[in-house]
Amino acid sequence: MAKLRHIAMTVDDIQKTATFYEQAFDMKRVRESDVAVMLSDGVVSLAIIDANRNVNAEGRKGLHHFGFLIDDMESSAAQAEKAGAVYHGQIKNIGGGPKSERKYRDLNGLPFDIATPEHAVKVWCIPV
Repeated sequence: MAKLRHIAMTVDDIQKTATFYEQAFDMKRVRESDVAVMLSDGVVSLAIIDANRNVNAEGRKGLHHFGFLIDDMESSAAQAEKAGAVYHGQIKNIGGGPKSERKYRDLNGLPFDIATPEHAVKVWCIPV
């Protein structure tokens, strides 16, 4: 069964945005780079992506995508595709490949990803 566990946004100032969510909701920094800050409430991760410098931002600002934690990549990918999801590739510059994370677009063209527990622990920094 899939569980919503990851939300990503693209913004102009990742540090200012991260500080806001830390102060407003007591979220904790669990991972950080020059182009992204990952926060977590212990269950769901919030990725704050630099809209101008992160290759994964795709030139967009605002809600970027959301992610589902899944148990089995092949069966979950087949189920999503059967429902009408269109494959959209992998996250750039993070290892793991299609066996641990895949991006799709839903019927409205909105991006989402599906990820295995191994990916969620390493990249989303959440317990599984």
